[in-house]
Amino acid sequence: MVDDLVSISAFARRVGLTPSALRFYDDCGALRPAVVDEGNGYRYYAPDQEQRARLLRDLREIDLPLPEVRRVLDGAPGAAAAVAVVEAHLRTVEQKAASTRQAAQRILAGLSSTSSKSPQVTLGGPELASAIRQVAPAAAEPEPIPALGCVRIELSETEVTLVATDRYRLAVRKLHPQSFDGTPGAILIPAPALTELTRWLAAADTVHLRAGSDLTLSTSAETRTLASMDAEYPDYQLILDGLEPPVCRVMADRAALAELLGTDEVVALGIESETIGIGNQKLEAIITGAPLRIGFTTRLLAEALATGVGPDVLLEIHAPDRPVVIRSADQGTFTTLVMPNRL
Repeated sequence: MVDDLVSISAFARRVGLTPSALRFYDDCGALRPAVVDEGNGYRYYAPDQEQRARLLRDLREIDLPLPEVRRVLDGAPGAAAAVAVVEAHLRTVEQKAASTRQAAQRILAGLSSTSSKSPQVTLGGPELASAIRQVAPAAAEPEPIPALGCVRIELSETEVTLVATDRYRLAVRKLHPQSFDGTPGAILIPAPALTELTRWLAAADTVHLRAGSDLTLSTSAETRTLASMDAEYPDYQLILDGLEPPVCRVMADRAALAELLGTDEVVALGIESETIGIGNQKLEAIITGAPLRIGFTTRLLAEALATGVGPDVLLEIHAPDRPVVIRSADQGTFTTLVMPNRL
């Protein structure tokens, strides 16, 4: 055992920490050396401490506070409590990142200088029309909160994102621009005004968007302008980032599920091992996770299913009182969240 001991410098190189960091973790009790020479105070470490040291390094890399680090290090490997600590910290970091992103976008949009330019993108006309048809139905009536009656369009070099929500349903569609110029930004456009343009957009090969004080849309033959709204939009990214891993996933035939919903105001879905039960009717499904029962406002679930693409739909259920993520197997760029209804 003594022959296997290495100096603090050698141990630091092995585990990716500095000697000063190892001294600090000794002082705070997170990682004690195996032996301390009583004569000169030199610290020595054993090979079986390397796993703990590397885990400590990674935990500090994600900025986990030391008290939480100790909880993870001192717990049993893979213990649920330790996993919960890291997952909770990850959610906090993601929410902070989302808030930072939103603030940065507001700053960039509000800065006026000679170097800033309104964002301009080029998209496929049919693709944009399809995205509007999918997202706009999730917008609310313009009263009492006018911003919720709008579609938020975010423009950047890597993607164009369309978002709408009435607080009970959230629809997000991402598009990849053919070209981009200017400074990333966002604009709010009333949903009905966008919807009116879908037939015109679908007939165009490409459309150029410029988000200035208003939204300008140009095809090879015509230019149209839509008035924007200056209002604060909900931080939808916080909702997406705050979702915990689903406890149940359901893959089913999208059209068949829609047909079973019925006309009652609220519909209850009984998720079993291989079927979805609605009343006395059963629909075969691929299900992973625990059986459960969950309710929805029938109209909201029907509209969410109607905006999907392809024959299959995936429901990711986190809890009977948490938003359910609805995705299409054939279109990963479109996501809908629907709030359950208490049964």
